Amino acid sequence: MLKRIVTLQDISCFGKCSLTAALPILSAMGLETAVIPTAVLSTHTGGFTGYTFRDLTEDIPAISKHWEDLNLHFDGIYTGYLGSIEQVKIVTDFFDKFKSEDTVIVVDPVMGDAGKMYAGFTPEFAGEMKKLCGKADVIVPNMTEVSLLLDIPYTEKYDEEYIKDMLKQLTSLGCPVAIITGVCYGDGMHGAVAYDSRCDKFSSSFQPHIDCTPHGTGDIFSSALSGSIIKGSTVQQALDTAVKFTVKSIEATLPDIDKYWYGVSFEKCLGMLTEQ
Repeated sequence: MLKRIVTLQDISCFGKCSLTAALPILSAMGLETAVIPTAVLSTHTGGFTGYTFRDLTEDIPAISKHWEDLNLHFDGIYTGYLGSIEQVKIVTDFFDKFKSEDTVIVVDPVMGDAGKMYAGFTPEFAGEMKKLCGKADVIVPNMTEVSLLLDIPYTEKYDEEYIKDMLKQLTSLGCPVAIITGVCYGDGMHGAVAYDSRCDKFSSSFQPHIDCTPHGTGDIFSSALSGSIIKGSTVQQALDTAVKFTVKSIEATLPDIDKYWYGVSFEKCLGMLTEQ
C-alpha cells in the first residue's frame, strides 16, 4: 500500500516551483500525494512581471473539514510557502487535526533568501512561523530563515561549529530534527547539515559547488527530502537523496540555462527517485 503525503503550498501555473515541483517529485518517489494549494499564480514571482495571483486562504478550512469528515489519514504532511499569518494559523490547526502517532510533519519555513525577507512578510509572520516549526518533526530553513527563526543577525561567514550551534538552537523551538540548507564552508562544497536531537547526532551531505542559483532549487530539495523521510529513510539517507537530486537537476539545466532561467530541469532526473 502506498504511503500518503499531503503538501500545502502555492501553485505557480508556470515556472517549476512549489506544487508544480513537489507533486511530480513526490509522485515519482512512489507516494500518493494530496495537495492543498494556498494560492494560484500564473507564474512564480522570480523574474516574471505582470503575474496574476488568487489567494485561496478561505478555501483551506473547507478542504480540511471535508477530509476530516472522510477520516483521511496521512503518513506525511509537508508545508512550503505560506503567504500570510492567517495561513500559518490555519495550517497549525490542520496539523492538530491530521497529526497521528505515525504522521511525520516537515516544515520548510519559506520566508527569505540571501539575507532578505521576502516581500510582504513581517517580523510578526516570522514569530508565527516559529510556532509552526515547533509543531513539526523536521524543519528545513536556509541561512536567512535561520536568522529569522532565531532572531539573530544574518551572516555568510560561519564554520562547522557555528552551524552545529544553530541547529541545536533550532531544535529548541520544539522540532526534533533541524536541517540547514545551502551550507558552504568556503571549501568548494555545498550542501545541507542536520541535527537529530532525539539521538544527539549530526549528519551532513555535500556536493561540489555549482556557480549557478536557478529558481526553485529549495522546493526541489525539500520535496525530495520530505519524500525520503516519509518513506522511512534515515536522516542521512534523506540528506544524500535530496542533495544529489538537487545537484543533478541543476547540472541537467546548465546546457540550456538561458532558455530555462525560470526553473530547474528536474524532470530529466526523476528516474533517480523512481529507481530508489
